[in-house]
Amino acid sequence: MIFRWAVLAIVAILAFNAPAYAQRGGVVAAGGGTIAGIQIQGNVRSEAETIRSYLQLKVGEPFDAAAADRSLKALFATGLFSDVTIQMQGSTLVVKVTENPIINRVAFEGNKKIDDDKLRDEVQSKPRQVYTRARVQADVDRILTIYRRSGRYNASVEPKIINLEQGRVDLVFEINEGDVTGVKRISFVGNEAFGDGTLRGKIRTTESAWWRFLTSDDRFDPDRLNLDRELLRKFYLSEGYADFRVVSAVAELAPNREGFFITFTISEGERYKFGKVDVTSRFQGLNVDVLKSFLTISEGDWYDADQVEKSVSNIQEAVGSLGYAFVDVRPNIRRNKDNNTVDVTFDVQEGPRVYVERINISGNTRTLDKVIRREFRLAEGDAFSTAKVRRSQQRLRNLGFFEKVDVSAAPGSAPDKTNLEVQVVEQSTGEISFGAGYSTTAGIVGDIAVKERNLLGKGQEARLGLSIGTLSTSIDLGFTEPYFMDRQVSAGFDLFRTSNDRQSIASYSDRSVGFALRAGWAYSEEIRQLVRYTLRQTDIYNVQPWASYIIQQNQGTQVVSELSETIIWDTRDQRLNATKGWMVRNSIAAAGLIGTEQYVRATADAVYYKSLFEDFVVSVGGSAGLIFPFNGSYVRLNNLFFIGGDTLRGFAVGGVGPRDANTTDSIGGQFYYTGTTELSYPLPLVPKEVGLLGKAFVDVGSLWGVQAQSYGLASVLTSQLMRVSTGVGIQWISPFGPIRIDYAVPIQYESWDKQQSLRFSFGTRF
Repeated sequence: MIFRWAVLAIVAILAFNAPAYAQRGGVVAAGGGTIAGIQIQGNVRSEAETIRSYLQLKVGEPFDAAAADRSLKALFATGLFSDVTIQMQGSTLVVKVTENPIINRVAFEGNKKIDDDKLRDEVQSKPRQVYTRARVQADVDRILTIYRRSGRYNASVEPKIINLEQGRVDLVFEINEGDVTGVKRISFVGNEAFGDGTLRGKIRTTESAWWRFLTSDDRFDPDRLNLDRELLRKFYLSEGYADFRVVSAVAELAPNREGFFITFTISEGERYKFGKVDVTSRFQGLNVDVLKSFLTISEGDWYDADQVEKSVSNIQEAVGSLGYAFVDVRPNIRRNKDNNTVDVTFDVQEGPRVYVERINISGNTRTLDKVIRREFRLAEGDAFSTAKVRRSQQRLRNLGFFEKVDVSAAPGSAPDKTNLEVQVVEQSTGEISFGAGYSTTAGIVGDIAVKERNLLGKGQEARLGLSIGTLSTSIDLGFTEPYFMDRQVSAGFDLFRTSNDRQSIASYSDRSVGFALRAGWAYSEEIRQLVRYTLRQTDIYNVQPWASYIIQQNQGTQVVSELSETIIWDTRDQRLNATKGWMVRNSIAAAGLIGTEQYVRATADAVYYKSLFEDFVVSVGGSAGLIFPFNGSYVRLNNLFFIGGDTLRGFAVGGVGPRDANTTDSIGGQFYYTGTTELSYPLPLVPKEVGLLGKAFVDVGSLWGVQAQSYGLASVLTSQLMRVSTGVGIQWISPFGPIRIDYAVPIQYESWDKQQSLRFSFGTRF
């Protein structure tokens, strides 16, 4: 009895669902038999013969349910139909189709942060295409991916269709963008050597804060999370932790979906020092003692993987310059866990004889091929070098022309040949910048500049700038050809006009107009030289009646024709807030070929940075200069040196040096020196990510050397006494630009010096 009722229930369920199954598409067999004819029903746009071509059932053949099922799948696979049924009605095979509509237009509603054009480029559904649910769902996923990349994980997309006549529909994606999903907290588990604040400063992702509205680094991005893992690994390896690894990096979305909590679980391991460091060679006649001089590591230093890699590159370049084309330098590293040291032996051996067959470049729609090729450190036909390929890729990135640069090796036409595949993604190189700022030296300043760094795709740079301030105004036009006459020499010119109000310093104003021709080249990655010729006309005007006699004598027009050369040696890790390295610069200039001025000027300055311990950096720097006339002339006012202000804190601009005893006007000097020692440190109780740094400094300097006898004037106050000041300051790298406040107190000074304890500077460019 129970069995009978079960059978009846199953039959009833099947009977109830049979019509629904037929509506969704299917094969209905009614007795089988031989097919006498095939009838197509429901097609409007599709030709009957086209539909028949997908059928695996033919007239005169017996009905086969398996063949009918395959025909059904083939018709659905075309994407033309939303429903298909195949059934036998007597001896006729009836194929009934319901066609998908045609998309009339694709629209987006609710999107404000991402414009229609960007979304339209991403979706696959296009006007005049057949509408399919699968394609629309894929488009929804693509749109959500775009919003998630911009940090909006709360975004939702609902596709809707509006039926039109003649089998057409409008496809509308209704978008709810939601709020930006930021990073609420970044935590670290397993770190003992470095605090959470230090490690947060080493990764790219940052915690959300109100002052980060100009950056997107506080938005969660899974791709950036992988970058953060690598940044942590590189940081620990550079600090001696050779066994470091990131165990996991987990991002959890808050229950309210308003932010992510990111947790890095790390294993630091022990800290190692370099043990025995040696170089071995398998080349006959190669002096390994010479190669040791190219190492950047030594026994007893903390282990640093970056320096090991740099030593490998140095040795490869040195051996290559000696005529060995195929060089492979392998650092053999052996850890000594007993005494926490790492022995490194650089094994110099002959590498595989592989030559560069071709360099294929793709992705550059605007930049010329030769602009890319000239940055390569190797050419077609050269011996393949991994170090040179890596350096070439870095040089391309440094151009700033490309959003992405990828250089990979591919097999060539023979085992000893390889092709370099260069793929680039171009980015905008034009800039329009507006700036505003204030400093006690220059007053209120506003500027606007138009700049193109890749003019006509040739890698040339052009700039037009205008700066207007309360104390100074300038306009300049510049052009630079980085490879003049296809040589590794940059050349360019500048046209300029400036005016300065110096009434508060020396009771006069000046204006200059002129041009400069310049050229520069690099001797190495760290040393470069610049040569510059300048021709300018300067007018000293608006001289007050009470101004110094020397200033009154300088009133009028001067023409300066100056040739200068500068050598720069720069190893700093970064330009702003450097933590290690040094910068040394020397410049020599001579004027007198034409014009009214004849002099020789020499200046030199240097600064050294060293990290004492976590986030504490000390810098020691200084500068010096001299200028003297020849041919019995004298150096005019606007070519002399003035110090004070930013160059000697605690004193006003032009506040130190020779001064007219009667008017107290600053009249400049021929010889000067300055020096500074500064400690940069994080402010207590202030989160590191805020970007506030404390400064403590001591400044010294002096300016002397007057030409009073040239004017028949003896009432000049001058002294070679070393001025000394000390003070503290605060620096903030804000979203609006760097802001700095210094308070300095002079300790040693002359009675006629002009002091200025508080200095403030602020500037930005949008």
